[in-house]
Amino acid sequence: MYVPPHNEEPSRKVLFDLIQNTALGVLITHGPGGLDANHIPFELDSLAGNFGTLRCHVARSNPVWRDVSTGDEVLVVFRAADAYISPQWYPSKHDFHKQVPTWNYLVAHAHGRITVHDDERFVRRNVAKLTHRHEATQPVPWKMGDAPRDFIDALITEIVGLEIEITRLVGKAKLSQTKEARDIRNAGEVLVAQGDTGVGQAMLAAAARKSDQG
Repeated sequence: MYVPPHNEEPSRKVLFDLIQNTALGVLITHGPGGLDANHIPFELDSLAGNFGTLRCHVARSNPVWRDVSTGDEVLVVFRAADAYISPQWYPSKHDFHKQVPTWNYLVAHAHGRITVHDDERFVRRNVAKLTHRHEATQPVPWKMGDAPRDFIDALITEIVGLEIEITRLVGKAKLSQTKEARDIRNAGEVLVAQGDTGVGQAMLAAAARKSDQG
């Protein structure tokens, strides 16, 4: 990924939060059939390994777990938010007429080495953790024990676990940082007003930082 210095997000905590809040990642692999991309919800263990570890599961019928070998290099992409930016939102455009459209976004790329876990205990634990986390906001959280044991047991046999030890974590926050603080701020306010709060709030924070820097 091309990351100009002004777009780099160096904070591991910020990137971990981005991954946790996004959850759905794109697992990119290269097997016998060539490049493949699978959209999978991941659980991040930030304390495992030097850069954290990602865990997930896939359907046994999905060939991805057979197309990779333990130790293969893979990439997981997490896109937190993105939004179109109109030049009309930049106050300086109306002064100088030298602005063009762009697209802003927040992403994290987790490079790592994969391990295949065709193991009932690993899969059951991963399913339980993902369920617990994402059901936590529900008025009455669903749990695995709500379904018949034999029903869950049968489903568990139909999925395979994957674990990725992150070896390199790259973050990019494209938030119009090369623009004037007033341009960044106004565009951020427009986005927030129209409901694009992910990029909008991030642009407002970027504008505040730029103003503080003078």
